[in-house]
Amino acid sequence: MRLKDKIAIVTGGCRGIGLAIVEKIAKEGAYVYALDYVIPEGDFIKDGSIKDRVKALQVDVTDYDSVTQAIEQVITKSGRIDILINNAGITRDNLVLRMKEEDWDSVIATNLKGTYLSSKAVCRQMMSQRQGRIINIGSVVGTIGNAGQANYSASKAGVIGLTKSLAKEFGSRNILVNCIAPGFVETEMTKKLSEANIKQYLENIPLNRPAKPADVADVVMFFASDESSYVTGQVIHVDGGLAI
Repeated sequence: MRLKDKIAIVTGGCRGIGLAIVEKIAKEGAYVYALDYVIPEGDFIKDGSIKDRVKALQVDVTDYDSVTQAIEQVITKSGRIDILINNAGITRDNLVLRMKEEDWDSVIATNLKGTYLSSKAVCRQMMSQRQGRIINIGSVVGTIGNAGQANYSASKAGVIGLTKSLAKEFGSRNILVNCIAPGFVETEMTKKLSEANIKQYLENIPLNRPAKPADVADVVMFFASDESSYVTGQVIHVDGGLAI
């Protein structure tokens, strides 16, 4: 129970990597608010032992009012925020020559602006506590790029730059800000990638396999726990060696 009674927020927390993170940190004792644009019908948490530790809230991470209202709701109910995991993200893949402007804008708005808005919304509370963890989910393509994913790569490169800047801004208040850059992870989102992109990823992974969402959640747990109390502004690739 390394996160016993900690209050955590996970954006994009009702599916994929986000859901794996929610389940992992809840099992470690955290009370978790899963923020998502679409809340699944029925029980999205299958493990009965942690259901009472997880609450879903509808939020649009691209909208300032939606984000701030959700954060205020968490603070009102729980009194504090210890951990924020910025995981919400989308893809709208295409070659730049064919990419629609709205596909560029929507990816930047969700992946980069959403990370900025959520971090901004929690920072005042964390500063008053003089303690907090912000963990951003980037991507390997934010450091190596990828044809057909210029918008996604740019958004995740921005997340890396934002991570380092926030680490410098918030460090004096003991708020640690770090980034995880997954490679190819088996999720519903990556199933939408083209066969050519999927083949390219798998051929270049030294470990010869895609990641599971739990692989990312394990590293999130490191950044959320006291084991990383002297680590900030860092990017850890969870990519099976893809970025080598």
